[in-house]
Amino acid sequence: MPFVQEILKCRSLSIVGLEKNTGKTECFNYLIKRLSNKSLSIAVTSIGLDGERIDSVTGTKKPEIYLREGIFFATSEKLYKQRKILSEVVGISDSTGSLGRIITARALACGKVMLAGPTGTSDLKQWMEEMRIKYKLSLCIVDGALSRMSLASPTVSEAMILTTGASLSLNINHLVQKTGRLVDLVRLPLTSANTFATLENVHSGIWGITKDSELINLKISSALEIEQVETVILQTMVAVFISGALTDRFLNVLINRINVDGFELIVRDFTKIFADHRTIFNFQRRGGKIRVLQRSNLIAVCVNPASPTGAVLNSELLCSELENEIKVPVYDIIKDGYEA
Repeated sequence: MPFVQEILKCRSLSIVGLEKNTGKTECFNYLIKRLSNKSLSIAVTSIGLDGERIDSVTGTKKPEIYLREGIFFATSEKLYKQRKILSEVVGISDSTGSLGRIITARALACGKVMLAGPTGTSDLKQWMEEMRIKYKLSLCIVDGALSRMSLASPTVSEAMILTTGASLSLNINHLVQKTGRLVDLVRLPLTSANTFATLENVHSGIWGITKDSELINLKISSALEIEQVETVILQTMVAVFISGALTDRFLNVLINRINVDGFELIVRDFTKIFADHRTIFNFQRRGGKIRVLQRSNLIAVCVNPASPTGAVLNSELLCSELENEIKVPVYDIIKDGYEA
């Protein structure tokens, strides 16, 4: 598939499921198989428990993660002991989680494993950097989750693949609509080069930018405290940068207190947006703009037309409708010839 060629240009990739049972593990296995044929040096991990045979929530059968010889992987101490693969330990983390320390190992033969690697953004970034520098690996793949979307941030991985499917909705129009809303956030435009230069090294707080490009500390710790900023101060701003989460409350305060036509809200990347799509639409309909400092590289969307209940959507129609909506390559990996 063409998107595999795009992955070859990256050093890191996150696979993010829009819902459980959307084919994330199938996508993960497919990529490992295809990329292994490219003679790449690869490291893989997951931010949650992945590779279990039975889904802990739905009770349905899940595909296991299958690694090939030479692939590095990170998982918890407890799960490493349960592996069905010959491997050698190359690293052990200092910190201990609920499943023990994080074990980094290299597969010495083909086999199956459950993955539960670093869960924090900083720990994950540190692990990926170590893989690149210490072991000279070409690519790190992280199996993610929508509930931990921060790990799909461009500050963590250079590119992402999104998985969606019938478990999100059995109505194709609704499924396309919900997937499209997230893709719209992923593809939010970058702020201007001058604004980026002003904010690049600002890592905390909420800051206003005046029409004279003056940066002003609004002296509130989070978007939840926006009511504390006087309206007359907000009216002097042409833009606001939020280092943390963008919320419904923040957007509604701006809409109700100032003319937002042409006003720019800036977040670090799409993973910082927690506002409802209806609130975002209302802000944009009034002329407000939302921009990012870093834009994610969405390479492709993979779909699973089958739901855990047994219902199956029309794969060809789903892929066609979704691709027309989001203008991103869409694939049904199983239908298109994937074999575990």
